[in-house]
Amino acid sequence: MKKHNAVVIGCGFSGLSAACFLAKGGYAVTVLEKNSSPGGRARKFEKDGFTFDMGPSWYWMPDVFERFFEQFGKQVSDYYELIRLNPSYRVFWKDDKIDLPANYEELRKVFNSVEEGSGERLDAFLVEAAFKYKVGMQKLVHKPGRKLTELLDTEVITGVLKLDVFTSMQRHVNKYFKSEKLRQLMEFPILFLGATSKNTPALYSLMNYADIKLGTWYPKGGMYQIVDAMYKLAISLGVRVQFNEEVTSFDFVNGAIKKVKTLMDIYETDVVLGSADYHYIEKNLLPKSYQSYSDEYWKTRKMAPSCLIYFLGVNKKLSGLLHHTLLFDTSFNEHSRAIYEVAAWPKEPLFYVSCTSKTDENAAPVGCENLFILIPVSTELENDSDDLREHYLQLALKRIEEKCGESIRDHIIFKRSYAHADFKKDYHAFKGNAYGLANTLWQTANLKPSIKSKKVKNLYFAGQLTVPGPGVPPAIISGEVAAKEIMKDLGN
Repeated sequence: MKKHNAVVIGCGFSGLSAACFLAKGGYAVTVLEKNSSPGGRARKFEKDGFTFDMGPSWYWMPDVFERFFEQFGKQVSDYYELIRLNPSYRVFWKDDKIDLPANYEELRKVFNSVEEGSGERLDAFLVEAAFKYKVGMQKLVHKPGRKLTELLDTEVITGVLKLDVFTSMQRHVNKYFKSEKLRQLMEFPILFLGATSKNTPALYSLMNYADIKLGTWYPKGGMYQIVDAMYKLAISLGVRVQFNEEVTSFDFVNGAIKKVKTLMDIYETDVVLGSADYHYIEKNLLPKSYQSYSDEYWKTRKMAPSCLIYFLGVNKKLSGLLHHTLLFDTSFNEHSRAIYEVAAWPKEPLFYVSCTSKTDENAAPVGCENLFILIPVSTELENDSDDLREHYLQLALKRIEEKCGESIRDHIIFKRSYAHADFKKDYHAFKGNAYGLANTLWQTANLKPSIKSKKVKNLYFAGQLTVPGPGVPPAIISGEVAAKEIMKDLGN
């Protein structure tokens, strides 16, 4: 029996995941990647002995990674070593700092030290969060979102009130905790989902369960180790990956794509999976008659933030930072307003610092540190000048120095920035986004752009602009869901 030919556009997490499942299902799979290496936003680069992950830096939901590899008879440990971080991360406020211990009983004590009785309330909060995680990760995220009847699941229906889909995260957290610091700690994980707590369903307290109960981990060698593992798995399954081959157009026969064209070659195919930017594929590779969504539709999508990122090599050891450090020493509300309401550059942004050399001695030369600084910003900003990038770098470094009580700026020996223009150039990212669509109630499940084209018979999508949403685990799941929909529709 002739194998189906499948072309996957994009070699990020969702593309690699889909390629592996399609190859396992008997498809002849070719992955076309515009860049020179796999990983998409999770690529890495090395310079002067420093190693930097370019995008994702938090390893949460270890069960999702284990589940992925187990479906191919493998284990995470076959590819990389996991280290649980303890403390999980550090948070600086204007007048205080807290290190979040990995041990739950120690964490309860920290909560009680901030607000009397909050440790017991954390117990109750996490019982609900555990239920949401179970239903969310076992049921909801694996739904392709093609029919409303997919949601007619007994556990989902009977537990819909417990899932809190119609309550905001802000309201849910406020019910349990009075301390502003504890509220910020509990709302912090949804920053990855790209919306304010008042606009994010309380369903996503499942992220608190992932954070507190499942832990914060680090794959030794960096987040790129996951990419490398998935790439090696794909190759072992017979997947062909073509780098530096950007897709330029399609040839259609009777409403289906029959040929995928790049600047280098032409690939005949039975099915196409777009794991590159959904909007770019729709608007730049498809003729108007084959586009499922209008310009007006895309204009009205609520986006998760873009990012202003700095990669710094420092020629000294820094005592005031952990592997993960969050600076919450300015106004949450003002920064959120700048991102989601007025689309302005934040005057005093919150930001995040990753220093993997705290855990991994190979991430930086001896006696040095590698710093990754991330400032969330609106996707509606156009000005992305060198002067502006330098302004925010100096602002961030000044505050880090003040909190840590040590000099950094005089010890920087390598510097690189990355922002809107880079996301657009490297990934054709819609509005220069870093995370995808915000996970608001009206952009959840079936209300996201469809995993299957409404106009092209054999075009499917995966990644952060379709189900289930932004983040590394959801991207891996997205590729699996899309591949299984293809095999269900076309057969093996």
